[in-house]
Amino acid sequence: MKNQILKTSLTAIAFLWAIAVFSQNENHNSLSLDSFYSKIKSQKNPQIVDARTSEEFALNHIEGAVNFNLQSENYEQHIAKLDKSKPVFIYSIGAGRSVALEKELLKTGFTEAYSLEGGIANWIGNGKPFYSNLKSKLSLAEFNKIIASNKNVLVDIGSKYCGPCKKVKPILETIRTEYGSNLKIVEIELEDSPQVIADLKTVKVFPTLILYENGKIIFKKEGISDLKNEVDIALASK
Repeated sequence: MKNQILKTSLTAIAFLWAIAVFSQNENHNSLSLDSFYSKIKSQKNPQIVDARTSEEFALNHIEGAVNFNLQSENYEQHIAKLDKSKPVFIYSIGAGRSVALEKELLKTGFTEAYSLEGGIANWIGNGKPFYSNLKSKLSLAEFNKIIASNKNVLVDIGSKYCGPCKKVKPILETIRTEYGSNLKIVEIELEDSPQVIADLKTVKVFPTLILYENGKIIFKKEGISDLKNEVDIALASK
């Protein structure tokens, strides 16, 4: 009986150890923006993969990136063009598709694969160089004018391809109805105004919401959890 208990305990310890090692490996391969950017700059010809859809990629992407993900029809052809002995740098709108591709590459013999925390939101949102096929609808000067011309401004920054960003919209409508002309709401999407997002240098993830009062930031939130209540509290405290 004692031997059985000991055997069970050792099995449990081994299982927990395996989970710990697995978690450490995952954390190691998901990089902060600074680390991701630094590693890319250290490569003569960095292998950068945009794991979003071709439609997203056409609108904007990191310069020098190629576009494919695990669902791409020509996935094997793209993989064959990469050098398994060199690092691969992967990003998506957030971290879902990039992490999935990163795991698959490591599992199939690539020595190094890294995904970017916060994805393209983090990259463009902190002013790193990017390609865009359109001119931003909103400029930084226009944005600053809106902030200066209104006492209270709630800014929603996201993307039409971002799932959580879509969930912000009905919350914004509730806030708009409740506050009316007392609160100006500005919605900025990556697909329409990437340059102003880059110029603000304040976005790490989508969605990001920022509340201004008299030109100053009084509240900033990443994600949508308890958004309505937190906006109410921020406005009520001033």
